[in-house]
Amino acid sequence: MSDHPPLPTRLTVAALVHWQGRFLVVEEEIRGQRRFNQPAGHVEPGENLLEAACRELKEETGLIASPTAWLGTYLYKPADSEATYVRIAMVFDLEKAPGQHHPEDPDGDVLACHWLTQEELGECKSSLRSPLVWQCIQDYLAGTRLPLSALKAFI
Repeated sequence: MSDHPPLPTRLTVAALVHWQGRFLVVEEEIRGQRRFNQPAGHVEPGENLLEAACRELKEETGLIASPTAWLGTYLYKPADSEATYVRIAMVFDLEKAPGQHHPEDPDGDVLACHWLTQEELGECKSSLRSPLVWQCIQDYLAGTRLPLSALKAFI
């Protein structure tokens, strides 16, 4: 056992939204730099994972949708942080046109919403919020889909 205190762990959710070959990303300002991310955020007290993912999607994009699958669980430790992030990614496959975006954005950090192709996202890889954004897209394109029921202990 280590004599060091445990580092903080942050539980987050991300919504991978796909429609007609494009992925929904939000443009945010992080420490003065523009970054692209899936709609994502922290799980709030009393929320389950599905509720948190749906809330983040609505807050950051204005879309109301339900996840169709669990994409995966990812760990990320930014070099400039003491925290480790546990990211639960959910798939939201849209069957109809998403309509207009009217984000609630209570945090005020979403600058815009964009529908980008894999190629367009690849061109801006250096501006992604974390490597997990690209990894989630790659996993989605590889066909990764886990049943939401596998998360039943957390939903």
